[in-house]
Amino acid sequence: MGYKREVNLLAKSRAVKEQLLNEYKEKLSKAKAGVIVCNHGITVEQDTALRKKLREAGIEYKVVKKTLFTFAVRENNLSELEQFFEGPIAVAFSYDDPVKVAKILKEGAKDLEKLEIRGGFIEGKVISAKEVDALSKLPSREELVAKMLGGLNAPMSGLVYVLSGTIRKLVLALDAIAKKQSA
Repeated sequence: MGYKREVNLLAKSRAVKEQLLNEYKEKLSKAKAGVIVCNHGITVEQDTALRKKLREAGIEYKVVKKTLFTFAVRENNLSELEQFFEGPIAVAFSYDDPVKVAKILKEGAKDLEKLEIRGGFIEGKVISAKEVDALSKLPSREELVAKMLGGLNAPMSGLVYVLSGTIRKLVLALDAIAKKQSA
């Protein structure tokens, strides 16, 4: 009776591991960017606050099982990430804006001394902690779009202003000619 129970538990364990592995592979393939951190030593309250910030920004944060995550990164051609897998690790997955995840985790690392950014990936390219830091200093997607629209709007506004000035002068000249002829 004990043997059957152990075999049943092993089968369930294997099924859970396969499910986790598939979940990791899916997250890696869908994510535009991800940052790997070591969160050893931060308190539950600090971790909860960090998770809340990330969740509000649409970023998924997950403590991963290294062995299974190693298989997942290898299958997604990101085996260079393995250099960051020392100690307990967590991964923040961003599915839209790569800068946002870097900014939030960099801010979190400033507040939480024990949160260590190890490295990450962007669009299938592995990046170091220094590159994550550089990425965190870039303007966000929303800021870039606003700057671009402002840049496109400025010449149009200038053109409208110049044309309105020219038309105003033409109207004044025509008005002066009309007054002169009527007099």
